[in-house]
Amino acid sequence: MREERLKQLRKMADEEYKAFNCKLIPGINKERTLGVRVPAIRKLAKEIVKGGWERYLEELENCKLAPGGIGGTELFYEEVMLQGMIIAAAKMERETRLAYIARFVPRIDNWAVCDTFCGDLKFADREENRRRVWEFLQSYLSDDREYFLRFGVVMIMDHYIDVSHIDSILKILAGIHHEGYYVKMAVAWALSMCYVAFPQKTEALIKNNRMDDFTHNKTIQKIRESYRVSKEDKERLKGLKRK
Repeated sequence: MREERLKQLRKMADEEYKAFNCKLIPGINKERTLGVRVPAIRKLAKEIVKGGWERYLEELENCKLAPGGIGGTELFYEEVMLQGMIIAAAKMERETRLAYIARFVPRIDNWAVCDTFCGDLKFADREENRRRVWEFLQSYLSDDREYFLRFGVVMIMDHYIDVSHIDSILKILAGIHHEGYYVKMAVAWALSMCYVAFPQKTEALIKNNRMDDFTHNKTIQKIRESYRVSKEDKERLKGLKRK
């Protein structure tokens, strides 16, 4: 089944888009990239989840991790993206999905797969799943591996910025100290989204935090880039930047 789906992906490949994507996603393996646009991959995922997806995921999961075992696989970039989309979209029990997610996260080695996967995991938004998924994410939020931690941060940003979780989220984000660029960027991005929803609480944190200067300043930059923040607030926040 994998070979059949790979043929479909190859037919949708675009060399110009491949070149663009490789520039957009630093560190991506050019030899394991086809150049298929996300909407096309998503369309294929929707087709696969109609039937036979279990066998297909089993084939993909049987592909070995890349040398070193830290992110990536022998799969093509688009196959990893497709795998994540199927895990998010297929009908299955909650614990089964969480098990698939736990096996998938080690394969994330770039921001694009991470962020697309997190955004697609809309089962976390269902009331009956929220507490369980929040508990599931805690181990990722304390992990020292860059993309494990980014996964946790982007998940709480995408699915948990609400009245019930904002205080916990701000505490978690302020307590993350990691040298990984993609962790720092995720934390700044998440804090900017927290500001949009809860400006007073988030600004209080910005005024008094122990984050590194890069993350602190990047948070302010991202907030000031938002069209949902007033000019007055942007000017005030500008004064909180560190030199």
